[in-house]
Amino acid sequence: MSMFDLTGKVAIITGSTKGIGKAIAQQLAVHGAKVVISSRKQDACDAVAEEINQTHGAGTALGIAANISSKEQLEDMFARTREALGPVDILVCNAASNPYYGSMDGIEDDAFRKVLDNNILSNHWLMQLALPDMRARNDGAIIVVSSIGGLRGSATIGAYNVSKAADFQLVRNYAVENGQYGVRVNAIAPGLVRTDFARALWDNPAALAATEARLPMRRIGVPDDIAGAAVYLASPAARWITGQALVVDGGATI
Repeated sequence: MSMFDLTGKVAIITGSTKGIGKAIAQQLAVHGAKVVISSRKQDACDAVAEEINQTHGAGTALGIAANISSKEQLEDMFARTREALGPVDILVCNAASNPYYGSMDGIEDDAFRKVLDNNILSNHWLMQLALPDMRARNDGAIIVVSSIGGLRGSATIGAYNVSKAADFQLVRNYAVENGQYGVRVNAIAPGLVRTDFARALWDNPAALAATEARLPMRRIGVPDDIAGAAVYLASPAARWITGQALVVDGGATI
């Protein structure tokens, strides 16, 4: 049996109707998991779930809309997942917000709170919801999609970087508390990836060329570059890894 086999596992992936989240859901399904596709809009969730079901068979994917800013909607998502597919074995906290570009001393309080609530508090809620069943089975994998922004400062996305640095500590604390129950909690720290979410950072051809010239691998990432790391951290291959931040950035931070 492959060390990357996820047959029989149930995974929730937030923000999974496009970009990195969708790629992670698709690759988890490739490796045998049943996946819950979640974002704010039910029709978008259903479309991606149907796409996966057509490829991997009916019942592989289920679309459940939920806004990460609503604890009640997240609770409902877990309840519906448990009813339809069973307890959650893999949780991928991918959804996030970045409503502001510019100096931190110019961000409005409401925008800053949105970043902190959606990028930190919602992940805390999601982990709280996943952990009881994982502890009961003495097995589980939680993955937070953070960012290399959490490792350094920025003149344009400072608030986002603050939230992503906090995610690293959220992962470490939950890993300390839950390792004894066989639950692993890790983060992925992507560099710049070609997604709609990060479009403002790569859509300018001159700026993109300058960025790629500085990267050791001479290109920015694509969603599947991050999906492979998620499959690894979710799988038995990573069974002795917890509390870590796996940097996937084409060499940007070196």
